[in-house]
Amino acid sequence: MGCTALDPNMSTRDQALYLNDKMPAGLFRGVGVDESRVAWRLSPEPFGLSPSTLAAIERLGPDLLAFYRVLASLYLRSARRTAPAFIADYLDHGKPDSIVRLGRQNRFKGDVPGVIRPDLILTDGGMVASELDSVPGGMGFVGAMAEAYCSLGYDTVGTLDGMPAGLAAMFESLAGKPSPTTAIVVSEESKDYRPELQWIAEAINTRKLGQAIVCKPEDIVFTEEALFVRLEGGEERKIDVLYRNFEMFDLLNVPKQDLILYAARHNRVRLTPPPKAHLEEKLAFGLLHHPLLAKIWQAELGDAFGRLRAIFPETWVLDPRPLPPQAEIFGLKAAGQPVNDWLQLVPLGKSERDFVVKPSGFSELAWGSRGVKVANDLPKEEWQNVLESALRSYDTTPYILQRFHKGKRVRVPYYDTKSGDIAILDGRVRLCPYYFVVGDGVKLGGILATIAPADKRLIHGMADAIMGPCNVRPDGY
Repeated sequence: MGCTALDPNMSTRDQALYLNDKMPAGLFRGVGVDESRVAWRLSPEPFGLSPSTLAAIERLGPDLLAFYRVLASLYLRSARRTAPAFIADYLDHGKPDSIVRLGRQNRFKGDVPGVIRPDLILTDGGMVASELDSVPGGMGFVGAMAEAYCSLGYDTVGTLDGMPAGLAAMFESLAGKPSPTTAIVVSEESKDYRPELQWIAEAINTRKLGQAIVCKPEDIVFTEEALFVRLEGGEERKIDVLYRNFEMFDLLNVPKQDLILYAARHNRVRLTPPPKAHLEEKLAFGLLHHPLLAKIWQAELGDAFGRLRAIFPETWVLDPRPLPPQAEIFGLKAAGQPVNDWLQLVPLGKSERDFVVKPSGFSELAWGSRGVKVANDLPKEEWQNVLESALRSYDTTPYILQRFHKGKRVRVPYYDTKSGDIAILDGRVRLCPYYFVVGDGVKLGGILATIAPADKRLIHGMADAIMGPCNVRPDGY
């Protein structure tokens, strides 16, 4: 479906004001203090991508799906000790035995996340994927924004229906039947995502792409034959797919999680993302770069191995165990010298500390830029404290050291609420494409662009950032 402008002569200022009125209130929470209005900066147009950038993003989707599948296989082989043992040892480290056993169950062994969202930083040298998210926010937000910009005549990546159609296609593929009933279960920890998930569920239902119901874990009803969701008014509806919108670290706080998992294990319902915490670890980037695993990755991934190594930044597990004197940490140098001890990084000057430190996965600090420290932002004493604290946390929450890549500068128009006119933001951009797994491939549903002011070290949703969908144009980035 093409997009036709309401008024082709509308000024850019009026376009931004129209978008402000068009967006549902509170759709993207946690960005600003006032949730009754749009709490981020609005651009009068989508963020423009060049055709070559879009082509690279489209190529990336199948590569990331292949990566997840190989990682899942390698993990199980490592657990059986038919692949290097340190793969499973690292991916399981810090997790309760119950979570480890759950992730190894045969019922889920071939399962990978149904939604894949990388965080891509546009740099002067190309794209860098700072991390992967398999329980991502933003799906309804991108869908609603695409709809709003479409009414101004802008065709966005994924088209008007890309997000609801992509999510619905994933549900249908997983269920193995047309128009399945899906319960999108949102925990208390993830309640800020409820409004946007409600939007995308209603979009699926209105477009007759399936039947999607947003609910709390308490609304799930268990029987030996099936799972049901209790609707307002008391009606109960059998569900085919359960979309887990809660993190694995929070699993034990989720009501009825044991009944949900029992039903999934016994094929009463299809569960996505699968309950495999080892697929949600950022240290997997370090495994891809590990020299002892290069031949295995190459054999399993083929040409995708080189492409993924180019886009995944160098990553190391901050493992505090001492090395023998003749050993070094692969690929890491301090002042031109091989590193044998992490604390060799402490004396480095700010300009030499092109690193970021972040928790790897199974932690409440591992999402939404929580717990992330950019090394060259810190005074020496604080940098030392960050390293030492991360090393002390290894047994409960492993941390990673990752090469930091600064985003390229972009200039994007936005509506300035102070001046009441259009201004230009000098910023850096993060692109979040949403890939939906359908059969043996992926479907790109849309791309969220977040443009933060250039003086911000981390790019994430904030009141000072521009957020919106992307389109393709010759002068794009």
